[in-house]
Amino acid sequence: MIPNPSPRKRKLTRRSFLKKAALTVLGTMAIPPTALAYARYAEPKWLDIVRLKLEAPRLPQALNGLTVVQFSDTHLGFHYNAEDLERLAETINRLNPDLVCFTGDLIDYAIGADGPAYAEALGRMQAKLGKFAVLGNHDYFSGPANVARTLEAGGFRTLRNAASRVQSESGMFWVAGVEDMWHGKPDIGKALEKVPKDAFTLLLSHSPDFADTAVQHPVDLQLSGHSHGGQVRLPFYGHVVTPKFGKKYVIGEYALGANHFRLYVNRGIGVSQHPIRFLCRPELTFITLQRG
Repeated sequence: MIPNPSPRKRKLTRRSFLKKAALTVLGTMAIPPTALAYARYAEPKWLDIVRLKLEAPRLPQALNGLTVVQFSDTHLGFHYNAEDLERLAETINRLNPDLVCFTGDLIDYAIGADGPAYAEALGRMQAKLGKFAVLGNHDYFSGPANVARTLEAGGFRTLRNAASRVQSESGMFWVAGVEDMWHGKPDIGKALEKVPKDAFTLLLSHSPDFADTAVQHPVDLQLSGHSHGGQVRLPFYGHVVTPKFGKKYVIGEYALGANHFRLYVNRGIGVSQHPIRFLCRPELTFITLQRG
């Protein structure tokens, strides 16, 4: 059970929510009516498959060309349902990835009666070397264990300050995951405690701003979501507002530190708070890892 927040915390949370909502509304008011209709009814369903190559100097030579599909922030129950997730699974399977990674916010508020349908859709996603996930802040609202069970029922290994060794015929690497920064207790030390320091390591963290911590550890690539890329982006301005822990790193690829650490921030699949996207299409990312 999630403890009830203090009155002061509830007041601050409500104030933050209202501020974010107001900023988003102000941003959408700047969009002409025709474009607003597009933002409400067209763009949220217009999936963008982003293909990119990322350098991974510590990747074993035999694993050069390893492929990863990342999806994030489906926010099931809020303008995204099990049928939508099934169609996403079909798209993922056509890409034929080695790994599938989900970076949090499976649901918008609660699993509810559609949990088995969600698990079935997740179970249809195929990956040659495994499927891995972390929880997002929305996944904690009605109990993170329920969301973790749904992901596990769909064949995903949910990494909560933990890591998993991935072995293929070509070589070995590790996938690690940390708890959410907002409602969880991320512990990268615990997540990496069994991982050899010289092993190629892919880290999943819902919140992109965790990269400032991850870069201090032997991690090669962090995949994150949470920000939705701002969800509403204005020409010559960029994102209107992003959530806590998604303010510094908002969208796309970043290089941090001196040890070839990379961060990639996915724009997410679904929507939250407002059922609109503008100049910020939902994203499915297909990553090919290559030795530099």
